[in-house]
Amino acid sequence: MNQGNLHADLSIKGTQERVDVLAANGRIRIERIVSLAHQSPEGFWYDQDEDEWVAVLSGAAIIEFDDDGTVVRLQVGDWLQIPAHRRHRVTWTTPDEPTVWLAVFYS
Repeated sequence: MNQGNLHADLSIKGTQERVDVLAANGRIRIERIVSLAHQSPEGFWYDQDEDEWVAVLSGAAIIEFDDDGTVVRLQVGDWLQIPAHRRHRVTWTTPDEPTVWLAVFYS
């Protein structure tokens, strides 16, 4: 049995997001992601092989989609389903507090 707290140790080293894999097997991966004033590099788009379900547990974020320019603002409690290969990027996360995400990747 593993146990933890999603809001414990929110430290970030450098300018990259912190990614902690909480559980994984061949079909599913659950991550806690911590961002602080993070945004994807200019011109970079996530293009993932898996579907992703993501929820914001604290902070806030903005995600932009490449195919139609949709912009989604996520606040505490909001979640989003992103199909595999739907290109997207993080354009903003809160600069004054960590944005904590719970992300579930699955095929």
